[in-house]
Amino acid sequence: MTQIISALSDVSHDYDALFVDLWGCVHDGVQAIPSAVAALQEYRANGGTVILLTNAPRSRHEVARQIERFGVPDDAWDDIATSGDSARAAMFTGAVGRKVWFMGQDHDLPFFEPLKLVTDPVAIERVELEEAEGIVCCGPFDPHADPADNRPQFLLAKQRGLKLLCANPDIVVDRGEAREWCAGALAQLYTEMGGESLYFGKPHPPVYDLARRRLADHVGHVADGSILAIGDGPQTDVLGAMGEGIDSLFITGGLARQETGTQTDPDPDALERYLAAEGVAPTFSIGRLR
Repeated sequence: MTQIISALSDVSHDYDALFVDLWGCVHDGVQAIPSAVAALQEYRANGGTVILLTNAPRSRHEVARQIERFGVPDDAWDDIATSGDSARAAMFTGAVGRKVWFMGQDHDLPFFEPLKLVTDPVAIERVELEEAEGIVCCGPFDPHADPADNRPQFLLAKQRGLKLLCANPDIVVDRGEAREWCAGALAQLYTEMGGESLYFGKPHPPVYDLARRRLADHVGHVADGSILAIGDGPQTDVLGAMGEGIDSLFITGGLARQETGTQTDPDPDALERYLAAEGVAPTFSIGRLR
């Protein structure tokens, strides 16, 4: 059974580092969440290290610029690990071929910029689907459209045996009060249709390996038992932490605020029913990061 806590400081003294999800935890897609910023600032002031671990299909430098615009200050975090960087590393080593069909929006195009993590990278060329050796998916062309609209293209891709590289395993995200589809919804559809999808963000291991490398750059090796993962996604943040042997703090007031009956705090009975249905067991739960 998960333990409901009232503040990060209730348990943070037991952990040397945090792997913290961004969207729904530190910001809402529009602006920073003040209580979360204050909690992370306090944690760092007491000697802890904060790695922002996000399924954003972009580089850590782009994410840093984005959260600055949202009002997340530099003293609330130490480094950033993104599913985008993890997926880019795979793309530049040829995971889905040299000629790729790109799914996403114009703001996702920096995904194709050079990456220092990879030496001797494959030269990637963006082409039409009919010419492609693989698919690079940063997200839908229209985040409000039904993912099923892509079935005709996916049928052709499956028939041609193309692999889909998913740069963001999230299914949905809330931008303010509006819910949007993410790349994970497309990858899920492609897999259901019989195609092969490759994942690099939470809950899959590659992005956690990157997060540990980012953490080691600052403080050296930190044992998994001394890391707390924080996030609002049961099938990404919590499931990923469970798979990595890391304790987790589930933010119930994010994606699951209605299902968990969260206003200030989650309803204990609703929370237990929700976690049982999701098949996950976070170590701790809290309404909002504070």
